[in-house]
Amino acid sequence: MRGLICGPKLAACGLVLSLWGVIMLSMLGIFFITHSAVLIEDVPFEEADIHQDNPQKIYELYDKVGYNCIIAAAIYVFFGSFSFCQMKLNKRKVIPPRCDSYLLM
Repeated sequence: MRGLICGPKLAACGLVLSLWGVIMLSMLGIFFITHSAVLIEDVPFEEADIHQDNPQKIYELYDKVGYNCIIAAAIYVFFGSFSFCQMKLNKRKVIPPRCDSYLLM
């Protein structure tokens, strides 16, 4: 079968992991873009950025991390669609029945 790269179990596993990655990274991206205070430990800031009166630098870093999460979720969408196509190709694959009639003669 042309285009078949992985088996049915690997394709199903890839689809499940991709769905989880899309959900988790999309939510993380949304929470970073809305500047959630709980995620401050995951923002790559320097000590000088905290002591400024204007938190604009921190907000820019939040947005940067949020956009990175959204991009990673888009990559997971691509791999999820690849896994879905592999599952469809595996379902279309027809295994010819084994013919042992020559042994009976």
